[in-house]
Amino acid sequence: MNFAGQHKELGRAETIGEDASGVEPDDAHSSDSRPSDIPAAPAAKRSFKGRYAWIGTIASIVIFAVSVYVLWRLVETVTWAELHAAFTAATPGQLGLAFLFVAVSYLFLTCYDALALRQLQIVVPYRTTALASFTSYAVSFTLGFPLLTAGTIRYWIYSGRGLSAAKIAALTVIAGFTFWLGMGVVLGLSLIAEAGQLAGLTFTSIRLNQGVGLAALLSVVAYLAWVSLKRRSVRVKGWRLELPGASVSLSQMVVGIGDVCAAAATLYVLLPAETSIGFTTFVAIYVLAAMLGIASNAPGGLGVFEATILLALSSLPRDQVLGSLLLFRVCYYLVPFVIALSMLGGYEVLKRVRAGRLRRAEGT
Repeated sequence: MNFAGQHKELGRAETIGEDASGVEPDDAHSSDSRPSDIPAAPAAKRSFKGRYAWIGTIASIVIFAVSVYVLWRLVETVTWAELHAAFTAATPGQLGLAFLFVAVSYLFLTCYDALALRQLQIVVPYRTTALASFTSYAVSFTLGFPLLTAGTIRYWIYSGRGLSAAKIAALTVIAGFTFWLGMGVVLGLSLIAEAGQLAGLTFTSIRLNQGVGLAALLSVVAYLAWVSLKRRSVRVKGWRLELPGASVSLSQMVVGIGDVCAAAATLYVLLPAETSIGFTTFVAIYVLAAMLGIASNAPGGLGVFEATILLALSSLPRDQVLGSLLLFRVCYYLVPFVIALSMLGGYEVLKRVRAGRLRRAEGT
């Protein structure tokens, strides 16, 4: 059942405080009335959140610091000559496959925004969606601070299509759900399917891996069931957002799985030729490293991601794995970042040229 297609209000983002006073947010794509019965969060609850908000910051700093220390201890025996040799050892075939998977991953990333726009019932040409999605992710992956960098780029592009700040914020949140649904499914399946081999690589037990994998899958199933029973909403910094129903959530899950697997495949094809780890096993390692990188709040999980991969692949030559990781950074982060900056520059030039033509046409 497509809840997104059956409820006119599904997928809206509203300012809770403004709704209570009867003032509507600026929204060029919605003319329906706003509900006014949603109370603001209690002051005590807000105070509780503010009082303990530092815990997450401290945890991120600890994860980053520990990972940097581990990474330093792992690579201190690697010489520059060994690293250079490993970095340049990739064959043209490996590089071709790596860039192919990079393209596939970023193609799936454009679907994040496309699904979010579908949920919000906003029609935007795919070329605009692809531009906003690709550039925002490519820049935020490299610079970090995604709420600032990706949010600014999305607003820059989507506001020209009439989207308000509320809709763009809602789009960003829905895209985040797409990512985590895919991560949850991939992590769960790979932990269960490769529990034995992962136990030896990550120094855990088979039962623990299977338990964590099952918990991840059950969490995804529970979420799908939760949004299937009735319309659900969440509140994000004063905004209420209607969550996607079952059909859109399933589409999000498929897109998220495709993105995660393509990104993991980019690094997998760059690993040393003697790699004996299967792709399913490696995906679990990749997802774990990516999740720790996200928790650290470092741009692209820098340092944390590398330390996790090096520890899990300790049976392989350390200099070669490190070279593969550096090459992965170039392929998946640096090259798309440069392309995104070029596209944003071209977009701004084209916008100014069109504006100049319009002014001249109005003058005549």
